[in-house]
Amino acid sequence: MNTEELQKLREDYSKNALNESEVDANPVKQFEVWMEEAADAKVPEPNAMTLSTVDMQNKPHSRVVLLKGIEDDNFIFYTNYESDKGREIESNKHVALCFLWLELERQVRVEGTVEKISTEESEGYFKERPYKSQLGALASNQSSVVPNREFLEDRFEEMREKYNEGEVPKPKSWGGYKVTPEYFEFWQGRRSRLHDRIRYEKVGNKWDIKRLSP
Repeated sequence: MNTEELQKLREDYSKNALNESEVDANPVKQFEVWMEEAADAKVPEPNAMTLSTVDMQNKPHSRVVLLKGIEDDNFIFYTNYESDKGREIESNKHVALCFLWLELERQVRVEGTVEKISTEESEGYFKERPYKSQLGALASNQSSVVPNREFLEDRFEEMREKYNEGEVPKPKSWGGYKVTPEYFEFWQGRRSRLHDRIRYEKVGNKWDIKRLSP
């Protein structure tokens, strides 16, 4: 697809509206409403979110991970602590999340700080994962260079031969993080590019709610 064809790609959004007088005073509750609506609308993997981190050279990096819980207004996800994102989080606790639900013409941005959850919580979730997902986490040294696909599949088979279902140990380098939000932006597509943007910003113990220009 050439530049001219790309420039012609556009949609005029008209499905919903978002008014500051109607949103919940707590952005996490507002997020949960939208997440439920995305699930009800059969949006594929509505819990998929872009996670952005910054490395020690101040270079940003983004990738898609899955939201696996909301606890005490914190957003929970799991990964390998020794992965690129894990090392970047270790050096810079500030992260950004972005959810996109195109079917509803909606986007949510979340910014905040991140920290590890307890080992006990990570152990509990790991035990609930499907057997093959457990083996995959054990077989993969995430973000490390491997010679080929066969190497990974051989490692997977080694783990399957070594551990029966229900016996797979959680890797020490694998576990959960929680993001404590400090900023939200709820974006609702509207006609003529006059989109609705509602911002929540933490001021002390309260959330300040403002409308932003699209």
